[in-house]
Amino acid sequence: MESAARAYLLRAGLREVAANANYRFGELDLVMLDHGGTQSSGTLVFVEVRYRRDARFGGGAASVDFNKRRKLVRAAQAFLVGHREYHDAPCRFDVIEADGDPDAPRLHWLRDAFRADDA
Repeated sequence: MESAARAYLLRAGLREVAANANYRFGELDLVMLDHGGTQSSGTLVFVEVRYRRDARFGGGAASVDFNKRRKLVRAAQAFLVGHREYHDAPCRFDVIEADGDPDAPRLHWLRDAFRADDA
Protein backbone atom coordinates (compact mmCIF):
# COMPACT_ATOMS: atom_id res chain seq x y z
CA MET A 1 0.00 0.00 0.00
CA GLU A 2 2.80 2.40 0.82
CA SER A 3 4.21 2.21 -2.70
CA ALA A 4 0.80 3.11 -4.16
CA ALA A 5 0.44 5.96 -1.65
CA ARG A 6 3.98 7.18 -2.42
CA ALA A 7 3.28 7.21 -6.18
CA TYR A 8 0.00 9.04 -5.58
CA LEU A 9 1.67 11.74 -3.49
CA LEU A 10 4.56 12.13 -5.93
CA ARG A 11 2.05 12.68 -8.75
CA ALA A 12 0.39 15.30 -6.55
CA GLY A 13 3.69 17.20 -6.42
CA LEU A 14 5.09 16.15 -3.05
CA ARG A 15 8.72 15.10 -2.73
CA GLU A 16 9.80 12.04 -0.78
CA VAL A 17 12.06 12.64 2.19
CA ALA A 18 11.94 9.23 3.92
CA ALA A 19 10.00 5.97 4.06
CA ASN A 20 9.55 3.45 6.85
CA ALA A 21 11.47 5.51 9.38
CA ASN A 22 11.53 3.31 12.50
CA TYR A 23 11.91 4.52 16.06
CA ARG A 24 11.49 2.60 19.29
CA PHE A 25 8.04 4.10 19.85
CA GLY A 26 6.68 4.02 16.30
CA GLU A 27 7.19 4.04 12.57
CA LEU A 28 6.61 6.78 10.03
CA ASP A 29 5.28 5.21 6.83
CA LEU A 30 6.19 8.17 4.62
CA VAL A 31 7.75 11.56 5.19
CA MET A 32 7.13 13.96 2.31
CA LEU A 33 7.76 17.60 1.53
CA ASP A 34 4.81 19.62 0.23
CA HIS A 35 5.67 22.91 -1.44
CA GLY A 36 1.98 23.62 -2.03
CA GLY A 37 2.62 25.03 -5.47
CA THR A 38 4.95 27.71 -4.10
CA GLN A 39 8.69 28.15 -4.08
CA SER A 40 8.74 28.16 -0.26
CA SER A 41 10.77 25.67 1.72
CA GLY A 42 7.59 23.64 2.11
CA THR A 43 5.71 21.75 4.76
CA LEU A 44 7.05 18.49 6.13
CA VAL A 45 4.27 15.91 5.94
CA PHE A 46 4.20 12.77 8.06
CA VAL A 47 1.94 10.30 6.25
CA GLU A 48 0.26 7.29 7.82
CA VAL A 49 -0.99 4.75 5.26
CA ARG A 50 -3.95 2.63 6.38
CA TYR A 51 -5.46 -0.19 4.33
CA ARG A 52 -8.87 -1.74 4.78
CA ARG A 53 -10.05 -4.43 2.39
CA ASP A 54 -13.62 -3.19 2.85
CA ALA A 55 -14.27 0.42 3.90
CA ARG A 56 -17.87 -0.32 4.97
CA PHE A 57 -16.68 -1.08 8.49
CA GLY A 58 -14.80 2.16 9.01
CA GLY A 59 -12.12 3.70 6.86
CA GLY A 60 -8.44 3.64 7.59
CA ALA A 61 -8.49 7.04 9.27
CA ALA A 62 -10.85 5.68 11.93
CA SER A 63 -8.10 3.27 12.98
CA VAL A 64 -5.70 6.12 13.77
CA ASP A 65 -6.82 6.40 17.37
CA PHE A 66 -5.33 8.46 20.19
CA ASN A 67 -2.59 5.92 20.95
CA LYS A 68 -1.56 5.68 17.29
CA ARG A 69 -1.54 9.47 16.94
CA ARG A 70 0.65 9.75 20.03
CA LYS A 71 3.13 7.22 18.59
CA LEU A 72 3.21 9.08 15.28
CA VAL A 73 3.85 12.41 16.98
CA ARG A 74 6.68 10.93 19.05
CA ALA A 75 8.20 9.33 15.96
CA ALA A 76 7.92 12.67 14.11
CA GLN A 77 9.68 14.43 16.98
CA ALA A 78 12.49 11.86 16.82
CA PHE A 79 12.70 12.33 13.05
CA LEU A 80 13.07 16.09 13.50
CA VAL A 81 15.82 15.63 16.09
CA GLY A 82 17.73 13.48 13.61
CA HIS A 83 17.10 15.73 10.62
CA ARG A 84 18.00 19.23 11.74
CA GLU A 85 17.52 20.61 8.22
CA TYR A 86 13.74 20.31 8.79
CA HIS A 87 13.76 21.56 12.37
CA ASP A 88 12.05 24.87 11.53
CA ALA A 89 9.75 23.56 8.79
CA PRO A 90 6.02 23.63 9.38
CA CYS A 91 4.70 20.09 9.83
CA ARG A 92 1.42 18.28 9.38
CA PHE A 93 0.05 14.78 9.74
CA ASP A 94 -1.83 13.25 6.81
CA VAL A 95 -3.52 9.89 6.40
CA ILE A 96 -3.86 7.97 3.16
CA GLU A 97 -6.80 5.58 3.33
CA ALA A 98 -6.58 2.64 0.96
CA ASP A 99 -9.28 0.08 0.32
CA GLY A 100 -10.35 -2.49 -2.22
CA ASP A 101 -8.04 -4.59 -4.36
CA PRO A 102 -4.54 -4.61 -2.80
CA ASP A 103 -2.98 -4.60 -6.29
CA ALA A 104 -4.99 -1.54 -7.38
CA PRO A 105 -6.30 0.14 -4.23
CA ARG A 106 -8.58 3.15 -4.11
CA LEU A 107 -6.79 5.92 -2.26
CA HIS A 108 -8.26 8.79 -0.28
CA TRP A 109 -5.88 11.48 0.99
CA LEU A 110 -6.83 13.19 4.24
CA ARG A 111 -4.63 16.27 4.54
CA ASP A 112 -4.03 17.59 8.03
CA ALA A 113 -5.85 14.56 9.46
CA PHE A 114 -4.84 15.45 13.00
CA ARG A 115 -2.64 17.88 14.91
CA ALA A 116 0.30 17.12 17.17
CA ASP A 117 -1.56 18.59 20.12
CA ASP A 118 -4.40 16.10 19.51
CA ALA A 119 -2.13 13.34 20.75
